Amino acid sequence: MKIENTKAQMRKGVLEYCILSILKDEDAYVAEILGTLKDAKMLVVEGTIYPLLTRLKNAGLLNYRWEESTSGPPRKYYGLTETGKLFLNELNTTWSELQNAVNLVTSTKTTKK
Repeated sequence: MKIENTKAQMRKGVLEYCILSILKDEDAYVAEILGTLKDAKMLVVEGTIYPLLTRLKNAGLLNYRWEESTSGPPRKYYGLTETGKLFLNELNTTWSELQNAVNLVTSTKTTKK
């Protein structure tokens, strides 16, 4: 088993949550989303993010708008819908619970009787 495969699967598992979190305060276009993920060491390519954004939009969690750019073609800005904000709040709770559970399991040495 290769560690890189496991690490990639772990990143994929939290990518949706990370994208929604990036958009919680302000709308962003794909290059900004990718830049934020890259800065956080979440290595993601455009080919991965576009289908995910479409899936989130189709699920009613995101909307988008086109905005003219001073340095090229118009940009598609993504933002959270009200449903997306509620969904993110639920994910925040779930993430906290999962993080606590994983920390407990990975930091506690148990003895079996």
